[in-house]
Amino acid sequence: MAAPAVDIRHVHKQFPSPWGREGVYAVKGVSLQIPQGSVYGLVGPNGSGKSTIMKMLIGLLAPSSGECEVFGRSATDASNREQIGFLPENPYFYKFLTGEETVRFYGKLCGLRGRALKERTHELLELVGLQDAAKRRLGGYSKGMLQRIGMAQALVQKPKLIVLDEPTAGVDPIGSRVIRDIVMALKGQGMTVFLCSHLLEQVQEVCDRVGILYQGLLIAEGSMDDLTRDAKREEILLENASSDLLGRLRRVVDEDGEARWLGSGHPRNSLEDVFLAGIRSQMEKDREDQARKAESGK
Repeated sequence: MAAPAVDIRHVHKQFPSPWGREGVYAVKGVSLQIPQGSVYGLVGPNGSGKSTIMKMLIGLLAPSSGECEVFGRSATDASNREQIGFLPENPYFYKFLTGEETVRFYGKLCGLRGRALKERTHELLELVGLQDAAKRRLGGYSKGMLQRIGMAQALVQKPKLIVLDEPTAGVDPIGSRVIRDIVMALKGQGMTVFLCSHLLEQVQEVCDRVGILYQGLLIAEGSMDDLTRDAKREEILLENASSDLLGRLRRVVDEDGEARWLGSGHPRNSLEDVFLAGIRSQMEKDREDQARKAESGK
């Protein structure tokens, strides 16, 4: 069995506070794994620690404790840089460059030259759907086009893992669809994708596994199938059934010659329902803990 692309084990991250006060924990004991070739989504409210985890993953921050590994090596190991592509939430580009010049610029930073650089630039512009805008300056690009050129620069060195921070933030529905199609295309090529987003419907559409982060805690994590299954309800799906047949039980359906029992199981909640339920549950636990502390302090 192949080693996971990302292995985060009991990671804490504490930031110091001024004047000797106790530091602030942005991440508290998070553990998760991302299999190679899968798409993993991390969701949570603002300030929940998503960006901190991403920065630790790409080596910009070191954990205060715990282990964060990428393809079996520490995330802070400089040798990992070649294997990781990163698109921040608000990337900055030189607006006087064209789309083609921008990709070539980042390609040169990654050591590409000559024909290899030219072919890679053309390949990436085609992948992100900007071949017709290759000669336009970035100053005339829309938000969605800038995000797509950001995807191109993140992929220029052919990484094995790409990390996307809010890749569709502020992008119109058409641009969002293009970016989601790119993510699925990357998965089809065997690349591992780690993304965070506030758009839960999009996460539900493209991700294989999802983690829900709240105040630095991973309060829920699992496959999309596991997270969205509602174990408290049962549903029955029938085909070619008359209105009279709908009121009968499975035994009657099995005895019927025309209708087929297509499947049964637990209906799905949306990822948004799972997300909100997890946050509400954690908030309730926090209130109970605070009430107990207040009571014990009297």
